[in-house]
Amino acid sequence: MADPRTTHSRSEVVNTIALLADEHDFAAMRRYSSFPFTDHAQYLNHIDDLLRTLAAEDGHITVTLFDPEDFADFCADTGFDPDDATSRAHYTADCAATGPRTTYTGQPLIDLIHTLVDTAVRHATHEFATMLLDGAGSCPGCDQDLGEMAVTHATSLLLRLLGAAGPGTHHLVCSVPAVDEQLLAEFHAIGDSTRCTAHGADDIHIRTVLAVGLLLGSRGGLVLRTVTPDAPDRLHGWSLSHGRLHPLTEAEVFNAYCTDARTGEPISPESGVEYRAGFPLAPDNHVHA
Repeated sequence: MADPRTTHSRSEVVNTIALLADEHDFAAMRRYSSFPFTDHAQYLNHIDDLLRTLAAEDGHITVTLFDPEDFADFCADTGFDPDDATSRAHYTADCAATGPRTTYTGQPLIDLIHTLVDTAVRHATHEFATMLLDGAGSCPGCDQDLGEMAVTHATSLLLRLLGAAGPGTHHLVCSVPAVDEQLLAEFHAIGDSTRCTAHGADDIHIRTVLAVGLLLGSRGGLVLRTVTPDAPDRLHGWSLSHGRLHPLTEAEVFNAYCTDARTGEPISPESGVEYRAGFPLAPDNHVHA
């Protein structure tokens, strides 16, 4: 973490700030005597002021998250003293080069933190999913790489699904349990009568997560929300099990959206939303592990 009280020099900031997003991580850093803050709110206010000052001077600031546990490991590996502001600056530079990050453009600090946390979660999910796919090995019958086969099939499924979804702005969410982790990926696309165009760079992420579900035979789910002008939003759903996507019925989609996952209590349906069955896909949506 670039120490905000001692990093007004260019040599330590390098236009990059690593911040402590929550009070738990902030408390972990207070064990170091060189860390000058005692109050998380005060710390965040100072970070906000520092970001605005640096942006006014240079116009481009990269922000990343500071992880105290990862910082301790970094110092142990490199021999840096963890109770030193320079060590935090070195760690900040390493995070900016290798980890999830975002650009500060003057947005409110709370919005910046939400973006950073979402980016970090997406980054960790993608790395974990990629590790599972890379370690899947080869198909005993055909000697092809199982991970690559799963990604290829997930790509085909998503293209067919979005192609069948038709015109509109599509928001797709895939949820897959994998090795004591719940993998979640989101994807935005815009479709017309002839094709569907991805919006953003999350297509690789959702393909990877879906591929893990197909490969492991996980019990997960896929939800599609389509928005079109002057019409109700349309919600479709599919369950994922045994390497297959199964369309949910209209009642199952309604129940999934209108039930509190934690308590099981009913939730009022959204106004202006139609709950629809998942439409069928081609019958070959299966990955043999």
